[in-house]
Amino acid sequence: MPSLSRAESTARGASIAVESYHVDLDLTGGGERFRSQVTIRFTATGTETFAEVKPAELLAVRLNGVDLDPAALDDNRLALTGLVEENTLTVEAEMAYTNTGEGLHRFVDPADGETYLYAMSFLDDVQRIFAAFDQPDLKAPVTLSVTAPPHWTVAANADLAAQPGPGRWEFAPTLPISTYLFSLIAGPWHVRRDEHDGVPLGIYCRRSLAEHLDADAEEIFTVTKQCLDRFHRLFDERYPFGKYDQAFVPEFNAGAMENPGLVTFRDDYVFRSAVTDTQRELRATTIAHEMAHMWFGNLVTMRWWDDLWLNESFAEYLGTRVTAEATRFDQAWTTFAMRRKAWGYAADQRPSTHPVAPDELSDAAEALLNFDGISYAKGASVLRQLVAWLGDEPFLAGLNDHFSRHRFGNATLADLLASLGSASGRDLAGWAQAWLRAAQVNTLRAEVALDADGRYREVAVLQTAPSTHPVLRPHRIGVGRYAVDGSADRFEVDLDPSTDGGRTVLDRLAGEPASAVLLPNDGDLTFAKIRLDPASFDAVPLLLPRLTDPLARALLWGEALDAATDGERPVMAVVELIGEALPTETEVIIAEDVLALSRSLVDRYLDPSMRQTALAVIDKACRRMLDTALAGGSMQLAAARGRIAATTDAALLTGWLDGRGVPDGLAIDTELRWKILGRLVVLGAAGAAEIEAEATADRSAAGAEHAARCRAALPDPAAKQAAWEMIVTDTTVSNRLIEATATGFWQPEQAELTAEYVPRFFADMPAMARLRTPWVADEVAKLAFPRYAVAQPTREAAAALLSRDDLTPGLRRVITDADDDLRRALVARTAVAATTA
Repeated sequence: MPSLSRAESTARGASIAVESYHVDLDLTGGGERFRSQVTIRFTATGTETFAEVKPAELLAVRLNGVDLDPAALDDNRLALTGLVEENTLTVEAEMAYTNTGEGLHRFVDPADGETYLYAMSFLDDVQRIFAAFDQPDLKAPVTLSVTAPPHWTVAANADLAAQPGPGRWEFAPTLPISTYLFSLIAGPWHVRRDEHDGVPLGIYCRRSLAEHLDADAEEIFTVTKQCLDRFHRLFDERYPFGKYDQAFVPEFNAGAMENPGLVTFRDDYVFRSAVTDTQRELRATTIAHEMAHMWFGNLVTMRWWDDLWLNESFAEYLGTRVTAEATRFDQAWTTFAMRRKAWGYAADQRPSTHPVAPDELSDAAEALLNFDGISYAKGASVLRQLVAWLGDEPFLAGLNDHFSRHRFGNATLADLLASLGSASGRDLAGWAQAWLRAAQVNTLRAEVALDADGRYREVAVLQTAPSTHPVLRPHRIGVGRYAVDGSADRFEVDLDPSTDGGRTVLDRLAGEPASAVLLPNDGDLTFAKIRLDPASFDAVPLLLPRLTDPLARALLWGEALDAATDGERPVMAVVELIGEALPTETEVIIAEDVLALSRSLVDRYLDPSMRQTALAVIDKACRRMLDTALAGGSMQLAAARGRIAATTDAALLTGWLDGRGVPDGLAIDTELRWKILGRLVVLGAAGAAEIEAEATADRSAAGAEHAARCRAALPDPAAKQAAWEMIVTDTTVSNRLIEATATGFWQPEQAELTAEYVPRFFADMPAMARLRTPWVADEVAKLAFPRYAVAQPTREAAAALLSRDDLTPGLRRVITDADDDLRRALVARTAVAATTA
């Protein structure tokens, strides 16, 4: 289907204005289709335009009282001619339910056989639900009516206005919203209700998850209320969309979607087993992130997708900020530094890097590719840097002016900069050019020279940029001086990119006694990779156990991981640091992310002959953590998961499944059982019978996904063949089951078994990508890439595929980025080989 271009959007936005949508959906038919009717009232200054619709069958089209031929539908385009000043368009269609998490997704719960529906209209999939002028700057009120089974619950963006009879729901008109924000849930949902500060609150989940939602309802409502209060203190404009419902829905592609009045979340956030505080914090920051969108995205919406950062960067920044300021998760910036920025740094260094605010995105399909670590994590980091530079008061004043000027309308980068510039009295054009219009990341290197007495003769921070994007930027950073006992002194400094080739001398340190560790970007105020001087790096193992600031610890771990990723230090140096320092870590997010991020290095960047040695070190570190962790606490669970992933002791894991040798306080619950079983399957110590037994005991949607992942991981040729056929050809199963299968397929322990599938990946992916919707196809391709085949022939196969001209944009980007990751892994292996030769 053709993707709406920016030029088409601009032309249509200039020629029509939408006054209202009246949508009527009948959900009482069979399991394949539903009935959709929409009446759109709009004004026009020209005589022709087009609407979009993606029907299973287009039944009728009437424009200004005249029937149009449904056969005139061209792909998803419905041409409209003979327009007058005031127009009415009615479109009736049979629409198809989806199993891809897009349009109107239909899910049958394996736990109890109940059916659930939810709408996902983003990015341009409202067309799968009703005909529309599907672009973000044609905002209009939506009035929805729904016919559904009488025993169901139906909720939407707006309040229920009337229920004239059993099985009929009529909703009030929404405030003006973009089409991609249309939301609906229908089914026998379990609901909890509350109210805060005049705002009605609701949370929904499937009935089979009711007991788990009930267990966490108080925490979810508390976080929601705390965030709402904080946003009301930050912004002059109160939350404007009436009720605030949050629905946890099955098989959701994203983490959540910010539909006003009815936010949708993946229902993995309804925890059915023990979780760490990191997972609870992630749920809290997601709640705050989506709430931030009520202002950035919903109240004021970007005009076109090239200003996506006005949505996602601000929601990412404010979500983290408000979580840290308003909830019990006051270390949210540590999590951001450890996890989210690692995602942003990786995305910004790939061939597909792009500016936070690109000059232009040609169409909606290209926009979908930019929902990445740059638009989210880098953009949020850039905003944090802007606050450090402008000051918080002018920053918030500028935001409030922006809301006042453009409420219920659309805005651009220029609009926001005008408000911020007016509030701060600064010209932001140069700042925006360096930070928002230019791609790639700077590296800040500490350069230290000592005199004979161990005092600083000179300390400088050298800013560099890659040759492909040679942009140096103004940075306001903190510089931390740490003694081995953990005591610290910190000051801020501005790095001038125009001085001495990006080299800034820290004159105030001349003559001062040298610290054990000198940490650039202490406080994590800017978006830049850092490198310690050699003496500081050598002192890190001594400092980490004594350093009380978790954010500083996160930065030091991040520096070590990033240097190994770049091939500047051997991966075993990180492994050794894990063995020495991780068992003393007290912040669970740091422990979890060090284990997760280092695992990719061990499995891909480390010479395979050293892998077992590295895993043994990590296993020992996790064992030490288990020995000292509080029974039943988050760190104990994090350590147990780390040990399960690293150990090769099948007897230990089998014993845990059977209840033998389990650390006191550790619950071997449903989720942990699946994690253990998955590792046993990879080790060849459990098979199809054990998977089937576990799936029989856990007849849930999550259980089905775990079982699919485990079946794909079986070290058996027949199992691999079945999994591969599912990945590349099966459209009958849902998005999440396909993704689970792709996740389990490649295992570093199974390189010989899966070797034949390396060339098959490159042969089969183009057809797979055309078979699936772009969102699902791109995710499947990413997960199914042969990431452990770190060898030059894999790169050559990637190059051959990329030379073709028939790849979808998403697949081309996936292959390009995955190949670049392979290049980096090969560089790291080569660098270590060279130093050990």
